[in-house]
Amino acid sequence: MSSAEAPFPHTHLLGIEGLKEAEITQILDLADQYVEQNRRTNKKKDLLEGLTQINLFFENSTRTRMSFELAGKRLGADVINMSTSTSSIKKGETLIDTASTLNAMRPDLLVVRHGSSGAVKLLSRKVDCAVLNAGDGKHEHPTQALLDALTIRRRKGRLARLSVAICGDVLHSRVARSNIHLLNIMGARVRLIGPPTLMPTGADKLGAEVFHDMEEGLKDCDIVMMLRLQTERMHGAYFPTISEYFSLYGLDYEKLAVAKEDALIMHPGPMNRGVEIDAAVADDLTRSAYRNKLKWGWLCEWPALIC
Repeated sequence: MSSAEAPFPHTHLLGIEGLKEAEITQILDLADQYVEQNRRTNKKKDLLEGLTQINLFFENSTRTRMSFELAGKRLGADVINMSTSTSSIKKGETLIDTASTLNAMRPDLLVVRHGSSGAVKLLSRKVDCAVLNAGDGKHEHPTQALLDALTIRRRKGRLARLSVAICGDVLHSRVARSNIHLLNIMGARVRLIGPPTLMPTGADKLGAEVFHDMEEGLKDCDIVMMLRLQTERMHGAYFPTISEYFSLYGLDYEKLAVAKEDALIMHPGPMNRGVEIDAAVADDLTRSAYRNKLKWGWLCEWPALIC
């Protein structure tokens, strides 16, 4: 970050809620620079040389953990991946005790994913270093929302005044919550589409329109963002069958036809083909940003680390 730019005013990045439009724009502008950096032969920089980054993931992850690991290493940090499956956490150690142990190691950055909402914020109060939220329960996943915003801005040139439909399992999705906050802050219009059983209570108070019919909700949308069914978080029956869910809420060309002709299709991954999205739609390189997002997945972690 150049000295001419205002410093990022937050010690931690725990969520999108509470950020200002200028702060989000600052991160996206910086991430744009790293898109170009990633296309060079030498992708490494020494901005974090001598600093230690610990990735602490209490939930399994492939894309997010690797994104943070790659980001840290390409910026020159010493990166440690801590496996909770083989740590003292499995022996009954509490989150606060773990925080105290890690703090004694004097890391400069903790990247934390946890299954309980609010756990990352609690940990941030117990350590002296910066903490980045890599997803906590059903609360937030801020860097995924920043990545989505970067993808949209690079394809559409802006975020303001776009109509964005977020479809599927909104109830269990921390990605959806972070995206709702970010899109509202940046002046987009947000629609939530899904069955009543997968829509959070008071969803209409989040700053979004709520629809239970795909074609009605997708009409004239600029962005169609599909969400994975998070069956691992479901206890009970939220829909009759997978096939019925796909027929009503799975994205196919017939449902997509009511959106704008150049509507961009997005998915945070991992993707369940034939459940929330048809395979042909997912692989349509003229409409889908899924593969491009995989290439850029680590870019929004970089500005967060620098800040």
